[in-house]
Amino acid sequence: MTQAVISILFGYVLGSIPFALIVGLYLGGIDLRKIGSGNLGATNMFRVLGTAPALLVLTLDAAKGAAPVLLARSLGATEAAAIFAGMAAIIGHSASLFIGFRGGKGVATGAGVMLTLAPSAVFVAVGIWVMTVAITRYVSLGSILAALSVPFILLLQGTRGLLLVVTSLAAAFVVYKHRPNIQRLLRGTESKFGQKVNRQ
Repeated sequence: MTQAVISILFGYVLGSIPFALIVGLYLGGIDLRKIGSGNLGATNMFRVLGTAPALLVLTLDAAKGAAPVLLARSLGATEAAAIFAGMAAIIGHSASLFIGFRGGKGVATGAGVMLTLAPSAVFVAVGIWVMTVAITRYVSLGSILAALSVPFILLLQGTRGLLLVVTSLAAAFVVYKHRPNIQRLLRGTESKFGQKVNRQ
């Protein structure tokens, strides 16, 4: 029980670290919340500061999703505790303790969590993301479809129980966080991959 509590608390606190905000301030002197889409994520970072900072944010956000799961397992906690520790990281990323319980959309952090829980599903989801973005150039659409695909992939693989339930909830949460993007997609005003943002 103690291992589970430690892992879940660690997941939330680590997930709460707003790496996109930190990287933006340190490398570009900008508050990513006030530029572009205002989202604290790798896509907005790419539009504002370019490839290298975006890859750094992507890696850090994914790592903070994977770390709590790995910690739970290393402490000997149950697999259920490991799953909840990962979900706590996603919640922390989207409702950060350090920035007024606001944050990003949880895609990269969720990918890091699932990479430790169900890597084969992540590889398929990444393929769906790549194909969607390559065809439409909409990162948001790729992220939504990739997130939604994970529970279906797990179902096809025979996964049942807590992991399937939590993954389904996480996919629904990602879609919920993309509500503004969905509205822009429907209006035809969503930014496409490669579009840069004026920092002024």
